[in-house]
Amino acid sequence: MVEQAFPLPRREHKGSIPAATVWSGLVAHRWFVLATALCLGAVAWQGIRILLGPAVVVDQVERGRLIETVVASGHVETPYRVEIGSQITGTVEDVLVQQGERVVRGQPLILLEARELKASVVQAQGAVAQAEARIKQLEELTLPSAREAQAQAQATLLNAQQTYDRTAQLERNGYATRVALDEAQKTLDVARAVKRAAEFQVYTASPGGSDYVMAQTQLNQARANLDTAESRLGYATIVAPRDGVLITRSVERGTVVQAGKALLVLAPAGELQLVLQIDERNLGRLALGQTALASADAYPDRRFSATVTYINPGIDISRATVEVKLTVQEPPDFLRQDMTVSVDIEVAAKENADVLPMRSVHDILSGQPWVLAVRNGRAIQHPVTLGLHGTSQMEILEGLDAGDIVVPQSSGVRAGQRVRPVLP
Repeated sequence: MVEQAFPLPRREHKGSIPAATVWSGLVAHRWFVLATALCLGAVAWQGIRILLGPAVVVDQVERGRLIETVVASGHVETPYRVEIGSQITGTVEDVLVQQGERVVRGQPLILLEARELKASVVQAQGAVAQAEARIKQLEELTLPSAREAQAQAQATLLNAQQTYDRTAQLERNGYATRVALDEAQKTLDVARAVKRAAEFQVYTASPGGSDYVMAQTQLNQARANLDTAESRLGYATIVAPRDGVLITRSVERGTVVQAGKALLVLAPAGELQLVLQIDERNLGRLALGQTALASADAYPDRRFSATVTYINPGIDISRATVEVKLTVQEPPDFLRQDMTVSVDIEVAAKENADVLPMRSVHDILSGQPWVLAVRNGRAIQHPVTLGLHGTSQMEILEGLDAGDIVVPQSSGVRAGQRVRPVLP
């Protein structure tokens, strides 16, 4: 007889839950379980934040070079401007330049009608030629003729003198009458008078004589009139007095211009000035010779150097500002008249200074500045003493050392709050 084995039924422990049942329950309530896990995680994270504080990006005190600057805006201008006008009254025939054009010294700018002026020059040239001909006539005709007449008068006088001497001798010897002697005397007197007249003619026709001086004076006057006429003709062409850029044009063809009225305004080439209006509170920090970096608002990435050369001794009471001028020795080619510029004037500099970003310092202008320094995981209000002020940084004289960390104002952290500092 063969015995057959039958499996015994499994005996389940009282109170145990099958794993399949648990898994199926989790799957069925998976969203609830996930939400519960997230809540527990958030509670745990919040607990950690409460215990350790929030993570905050902090600033660190560093040692380096700090430059204190005065920042201001202004405009570009030349040390002076040249107003170009006409020296005579006339009608504009042509304008050869445009506003904004660069010109060189002597370049024609405006042409005036010059027909009458040219006629005056021709007339004056004729007067000069006539006066020169008069001088030439004296030198080549009058003076030689006067000298010939003088020589002839000298010979006539010598002959009259000899005739008188013979007649006088004969009259003493009784061979000539008194009448003959009187005639000889008369002839001698006439010869002497003719000789004196001839000498006078030679003198007046010679250089230094009255006729020659008068002719020379007429020539000089004619030449002066010619110079005047040519100068007035030259005024019909208005030229550039020096190199520069024309920044204003107020004349067109056909305009009747008056002497002295400005037609063009020239900004001379060379040095340029930056004219600034700076708050009078910064007056004590400024000095002649200070260097600066400037940039035009139209070209902010192209910076150039300048030097403080003028500080107005007076204050603009309406704006509480002082006018300061800086000279640009080598102006870049993109600078234009009246262009707006931003300038950083270096008023002080220090090496190995303890430097902190300005954003981390509270109450800078109050006289009692302070920072939120991180000590043992907490933000502690700590007073500091400030030194130089840079553009975005400032010097810490007392209260902090290199390597200390502070909380920026924008973090929203309050004094006494726990924080977890994070360096940028």
